Amino acid sequence: MSDVLAQLTDLGVSIWLDDLDRERIESGGLAALLASRDILGVTTNPSIFDKAISSGAAAYTEQVADLRVRGVDVGEAVRAITTHDVRAACDVLRPVHDLRGLGDGRVSIEVDPRLARHTDKTIAEARGLWWMVDRPNLYIKIPGTSEGLPAITTVLSEGISVNVTLIFSVDRYREVMDAWMSGLEGALAAGLEVSGIASVASFFISRVDSEVDRRLNELGTPEAAALRGQAALANARLAWAAYEDVMASDRWAALREAGAQPQRPLWASTGVKDPAYDDTRYVIDLAAPGCVNTMPEATLEAVFDHGVFKGDTVTGTAEQAATVWESLEALGIKEDDVVTVLEDEGVEKFNASWEELLASLSKSLAGGDA
Repeated sequence: MSDVLAQLTDLGVSIWLDDLDRERIESGGLAALLASRDILGVTTNPSIFDKAISSGAAAYTEQVADLRVRGVDVGEAVRAITTHDVRAACDVLRPVHDLRGLGDGRVSIEVDPRLARHTDKTIAEARGLWWMVDRPNLYIKIPGTSEGLPAITTVLSEGISVNVTLIFSVDRYREVMDAWMSGLEGALAAGLEVSGIASVASFFISRVDSEVDRRLNELGTPEAAALRGQAALANARLAWAAYEDVMASDRWAALREAGAQPQRPLWASTGVKDPAYDDTRYVIDLAAPGCVNTMPEATLEAVFDHGVFKGDTVTGTAEQAATVWESLEALGIKEDDVVTVLEDEGVEKFNASWEELLASLSKSLAGGDA
C-alpha cells in the first residue's frame, strides 16, 4: 500500500473498488487487490456487469450453457449471473466485514434500473436480491429518486442494508437521510437489532462537473471559465455539511443510542472525465473522516501512483462551497436544473446498460456467441 492510500485510510476514508467481474474473483485478483490497495468494499452497477459479461464471456460460458438448457428467460439469467458474482465477492470480502464492521467489507448490487420510478417493484426486487445473494455483507443499491425514497425506508425497516445511489442534489440527499432514519426507526419498532443494518449514500461527483462545465463553456466568458471544475467538489462539500447537521441532531442521537450505525456519505463517479483536471482530484480533494470513496481501478491506481495526501479537505469548507453555487446561479446556471438533468440522465444510462446486457444474454441463451 502506498503512503497516500495508507494516509487516507488512517484519516478514516474507506477505499472501495467500483468494479467487479468473475475472472477477477476466480483468479484471486480481487483478494490480491484487497491486500495491496487496502480495498474495504466493492460496488457494482448495470454498466459494470454489462462490460464484465460482454468482455469476459469465457468466464460465464458454463453457467450460460446451463441456463440455456434449463430454458430460463433472460431476466432470470441476468439475476442468476450477477448474484453469483456478488455472492462470491461477498465471500472474499467477508473477513474485512467481520474485522471492521461499520458497513465495510460489503459488496453492492443494484435493483433493476428500469424500476427506478416504481416504488413497490423496487421493494420487491430488493427483497428478492437480498434473499438470492444471502450474505450479511451485502448492500442493495436503490436509486435515490423520489420514488426510491419510500422503498429505502421500507427495506431498511426489514433489516436489509442499503446503498442509496444516483444522488446529485443536496436537497435530495437530506430526503435520503430522512428516509434512512425512518427505516431504522421502523426496524426498532419491529423489534429488530439495528446495529447490523448498514447504509451508505452514494453522491455522484464527476458528472456534476461534466454538466456544469458544458454550460460554462457555452457561455464562453472569462467569469464562466474561472468557475470550471468547481461545481462537483462544492456540491459534495455541501452534502458533507448536510451530513454533519444530521449527525448533530437529536433524532440521530436517539438512533445511535439504540446501536445504529451512521449512513456514511459515499463519493461515487470519481473517475475524472476531463483530461485537463488532475486524475486524483475527486479522491484527494474529498477526503474526510468517515466517508467512503468508491473508485474505478484506473482512479485507484492513479491515487496509488501519484496522489498527494492533503489531509481532511472537506470539513469546514461549506461556506466557500456555497459561494461557488452562488456564482454559478449569477451566471444563470441553476442547481435545481443541473441536478434534475443529471438524475434523469443517470437513470437513462443505467437503463441503457441493462438493456444492452439483456440483449447480449438473449443472444447467448439462443445459442449465439456471447
